[in-house]
Amino acid sequence: MIRGLYTVASGIITSEKNQSAIMNNIANINTTGYKSQILSMKSFDEVYISNKDGKNNERVTIGAMSNGVEINDRTTNFSQGTIKDTGVTTDFALQGEGFFVVQRQTANGATNYYTRDGHFAVDTSGYLVTSNGDRVLSRSGNGLAPIYIGEGSISADNIGNISVDGREAGRLAVVNFPKDNQGKYENLNEFTYNLYEGVNPTFVNNPYVVNKSLEGSNVSVVQETSNMMTVMRNFESNATILKVLDSTLDKAVNEIGKAR
Repeated sequence: MIRGLYTVASGIITSEKNQSAIMNNIANINTTGYKSQILSMKSFDEVYISNKDGKNNERVTIGAMSNGVEINDRTTNFSQGTIKDTGVTTDFALQGEGFFVVQRQTANGATNYYTRDGHFAVDTSGYLVTSNGDRVLSRSGNGLAPIYIGEGSISADNIGNISVDGREAGRLAVVNFPKDNQGKYENLNEFTYNLYEGVNPTFVNNPYVVNKSLEGSNVSVVQETSNMMTVMRNFESNATILKVLDSTLDKAVNEIGKAR
C-alpha cells in the first residue's frame, strides 16, 4: 500500500512538470524563433516480487513491477516556424535548418551563441545586434566578424549577404550542428531564453535567409491544448487513486489495526 503511494506521487510530480513545459510553450506562442519543448517520460527500473513457497520454504519470483515514472529527457522541437513579413530591414528569418551566430561579452571574454531569433537592430556603435545587445556575426573567410552598419540603408539577398547603401557589409554567418541517428542535435544545448550553445558548428554554405521577415514560434495551439487535456486527465486519475489509497490506509491504521 505504501509502495502504491510512492507510485502515484511520482505520477503527480511528473504531470506537474509536464504541465509546466506545456504552459511555457503556450506562453511563448508569439515569441520570435521560439522552439517548443517536449518532455519524455520513462518508468523506474522494474523490481521483482517474490514470495515464499509454503511447502519448501523457498523464495519464488511471482512477477515484476515498476514503482512509478520520472522525466527521462527534455528535447527541443526544431521544426520550422511560420515566416511573417515585417517590412523592417534589420529583421531576418531562416527558412530551413541553421542558426544565426551572435557574440556576447562576458567576464571571461567574448563567447559565441546561436539563435533562430532574427529580430536585430543597430546599436549606438553602429553594429548589428540582437535584442539583448549581442553582436550578430558574419562570415569572414573561415572565421567570424561583427557586422558594421553605421547609419546607412540596409538591403540583403537570400543567402544573407548584407549591403549598406550598396556597399558590402558582410554575410550573415549561419551554422548547423551534427545530429544523431534519431535526428537530434548532439552538441547543442539551450543556454538561456531562445539562445543556444554548442560545439563543432559548421557553416551552412547556402542558407535561405529572408530579409524584412521574422520566424514565428513553432508552437501548435491545437497540439498543446490536446497535450494539456491529457496531462490533466492523468493528474486527476492519480489524485483519485491517491485518495483511495489514503482512505484504505486510514482504515488499516484506525479500524483494522485497532485493539478490541
